[in-house]
Amino acid sequence: MIRNIVFAATLLAPLAATAQELPTAPYLPLETAIKAADAALKACVAGGNNVSVAIVARDGSTKVLLKADNSGPHTGSSAEGKAFTSAALGRDTAGLAEFIAAKPANNGLRDMDPRMVIQAGGLPIKFGKALVGGIGVGGAPSGDIDAGCAVAGLKAIGAATE
Repeated sequence: MIRNIVFAATLLAPLAATAQELPTAPYLPLETAIKAADAALKACVAGGNNVSVAIVARDGSTKVLLKADNSGPHTGSSAEGKAFTSAALGRDTAGLAEFIAAKPANNGLRDMDPRMVIQAGGLPIKFGKALVGGIGVGGAPSGDIDAGCAVAGLKAIGAATE
């Protein structure tokens, strides 16, 4: 009898293990990232600003980098750094710059990772409370313009803009 129970348990154990569901996490599909980047780029170009737009996944990897015709050579790395910073910290880069300026003790945040760019133009990509990445725009005459173009990208995909 015990032998039969042990035999049955041995046969059924793999079924129990495979019946468990793996954890799921929200992510940013490539198609959605492309749509956001395209909308942000078009918004800036329509305003006469030749910028670069980057979309970074939650893990910090670049999913999309678009450079407008005649954008400066520095704009790609600026956009990627802003997107990376927003994805890593889950906040807008302009607000982060103000936070650091108001509390100099937090200046060390600038040195946390060499990929970080703490200037206006980077926004987190959130759906509800789920942080799935960051969008960064670089190359307009001001960070406010960069941020406005990033907002256009977020609106195009229905992501949170606050």
